[in-house]
Amino acid sequence: MIQGHGGNKNELARRLNCPAEDIIDMSSNLNPLGPPENIHRIIREKLSAIHSLPEPDAASMRDGFARYHDIDPTRVIAGSGTTFFIYTIPKALNAKKVVITGPTYSDYKDACAMHGIEYTHCLAKKEENFQLNIDEISLAADSCDLVFLCNPNNPTGALTARDKIEYLIKKHPDTCFVVDESYLPFVDNARDLSLVSLHYPNLLVLSSMSKIFRIPGLRTGFLSGAPELISQVMGYYQPWSVNSLAQEVITDIFANPSAIEPFYEKTRAYIKAEMQVFAQALQDVKGIRLFETPTYFILAELGQMTAPAFCRAIGQDKILIRDCTNFHGLSDRFVRFSLKTREINLALAQSIKNTLAQGGRSHV
Repeated sequence: MIQGHGGNKNELARRLNCPAEDIIDMSSNLNPLGPPENIHRIIREKLSAIHSLPEPDAASMRDGFARYHDIDPTRVIAGSGTTFFIYTIPKALNAKKVVITGPTYSDYKDACAMHGIEYTHCLAKKEENFQLNIDEISLAADSCDLVFLCNPNNPTGALTARDKIEYLIKKHPDTCFVVDESYLPFVDNARDLSLVSLHYPNLLVLSSMSKIFRIPGLRTGFLSGAPELISQVMGYYQPWSVNSLAQEVITDIFANPSAIEPFYEKTRAYIKAEMQVFAQALQDVKGIRLFETPTYFILAELGQMTAPAFCRAIGQDKILIRDCTNFHGLSDRFVRFSLKTREINLALAQSIKNTLAQGGRSHV
């Protein structure tokens, strides 16, 4: 198992000799608005659900997802987060060689490594704002049977147009494309960008509930796509893999579809406003470059300081950000942070200014 998905609040708290609750975690990619209030209500009302076994295949929440996206339920699997699917897909599809577009989430390569499956990376360049090179991916797809593509990508935040991904899917019918849309709900016109409703025999789509609804502890996500591929993955599905409380919450969300889009729109408007304020606060600051993103997390490149030293310096202000050194394709000059409230975002901006002004000398 990879160590270092994100920051460790407890580790920083121990170093600063303070309670973990005092640490502001800006290293994890979660909705800054938090979950809708009705989620807390459902948890309170349905707490007794943990006294019984959940549906073995989480059919109710699966059917809700299918109705919302207007697709056949046989094209969907509900699971305990998208991580289960990422680690299952290469094995279930009997992949021999996998291409991972990046720099991106480490679990794609870890999933291949776990099963002894050969993998290569097709990396976007910072000089091109980490936009994927479709021609290079197409060339790599010629000699593989599975491609992982995160859209928008973590940690770069780069978004790939749907028609470009469809081009790849159509051109390489013998290659399965796994498109991870975990962060897509944060993007304007997400419905028009999503591949969930498309019917291609070589397409699988990952959808996460954790990020947009800020419920990572409930571990819920979906895999949708071609029935034959879904059937192969289902062969590795463990019964009762989604707990009772998680099923109650997600089923309730999709039972009230009219509330979903307004929550998405509220989140997107909030992110847009905060992103603008944050970028303005750092626009004249030297020693750091922010990469444009339609999401709420920001990849930044440092000029002189290394990421470990920078993160340690920011940590002195009890703010935890993500050191991106262990992302394949990124150097030790990259960090990532996720926006929160206006007050916290400006506090981070000020901490960044102070750290860069001092060169981190007083913190290292």
